[in-house]
Amino acid sequence: MRRVVITGIGVVSPIGSGKNKFFESLASGNSGISRITVFDASSFPVQIAGEVKDLNFNECELEYPAVNGIKDRKVFFGLSAFIEARKDAQLSDEILQNKRTTLNLGVSLEVLGIEDIGPSVLKGKVDFKHFHNNVVKSGKSLQIPLDFTNRTIIKKHKMVGTNFINCSACAASAQTIGHSFRMIQRGEIDIALCGGMDSMINPLGVGGFGLLGALSMRNDLEKCACRPFDAKRDGTVLGEGAGILVLEEMNLALKRNVHIYGEIVGFGSSLDAYKPTDPDPDGNGAALAMRTAIHSAGLQEHQISYINAHGTATPKNDEIETVAIKKVFGQNAYSIPVSSTKSMIGHLIAASGAVECIASLSAFENNLIPPTINYSTKDYFCDLDYVPNKAREWGGDYILTNSFGFGGQNASLILKRWQNHES
Repeated sequence: MRRVVITGIGVVSPIGSGKNKFFESLASGNSGISRITVFDASSFPVQIAGEVKDLNFNECELEYPAVNGIKDRKVFFGLSAFIEARKDAQLSDEILQNKRTTLNLGVSLEVLGIEDIGPSVLKGKVDFKHFHNNVVKSGKSLQIPLDFTNRTIIKKHKMVGTNFINCSACAASAQTIGHSFRMIQRGEIDIALCGGMDSMINPLGVGGFGLLGALSMRNDLEKCACRPFDAKRDGTVLGEGAGILVLEEMNLALKRNVHIYGEIVGFGSSLDAYKPTDPDPDGNGAALAMRTAIHSAGLQEHQISYINAHGTATPKNDEIETVAIKKVFGQNAYSIPVSSTKSMIGHLIAASGAVECIASLSAFENNLIPPTINYSTKDYFCDLDYVPNKAREWGGDYILTNSFGFGGQNASLILKRWQNHES
């Protein structure tokens, strides 16, 4: 099997856009959670989120004119992360246009402009004349297709290799990374730009997740509202952003003499087959994904020295993930640092796996484990080492990062510290 390394990073997040800002904020334990400003949420029970506030959308419009007039924020996040990752990995147009270079991205839902449709619907009836005159004829983009970002990139750069869109909720971008890793391993491709982008900070997203009871309603706490593994947690906080990584066959990367952030050595994916919204209470699906990733890497469980958890701060998820970790690692689970970067950035849904994979790479780059901030009260059922509140010095070699999505869609990745190119 061929070896796969990471040679480029592009990230957009609530705590900083660009890898340098992102890494610095992780090390400092900064929170990107604040009051929602992208729409009027004053009538919503949930009024907080992790918004991206430092991204210049005009730069994306200049580079990709096709996005002019687009309202869907995740499109801009994905394009910005792509631009950074491509530059970071020194990918020329010639490399992008090679048939052995692929683009694989994860995303969640198409955005529907309900604020434009709403006035056309009254008491359950559709006023089609109003809809036609005020929406259709105006040229407003009611719905952005899931593959819009892919198509925009492919057309601009004349990419002819394989590409796919993965829509598997919170596991989406982790799965695109895992599948891209396997494609390179098997020799099907040489380079993959993979990851994902998302923004559910809109009336449908905030309203829908709020109705499910998945979100924290501690609007007064703002920056302290997302409390993974803490006994006082009451739900996750939505975030937004994008993460794109450049995966590359090792010998090609060495030949190109580019910086290597780490190596991907394992991937596991599974389904709970339980409920559309709830994880398996026994943690069996999550445990299977972790075991599969570890064993596909040819490792033993004791070799994992840090776990970047899914850690959503919902009461059930954190408890079940803890159960699953104990099933996989046994008594050794108590000696492995586990942290949730969602405490700082919120839940980026389809983008979460890629952004948290990049957060894990920061541990290799800075020799620091990013903390779980807002941790103050120990939970009886969540009793592992969650790296509370402050980053921790660390020099381990293997990281496990988890992404567990709605419908019991689970993905785990194993990252290895890059040391040399021994065969």
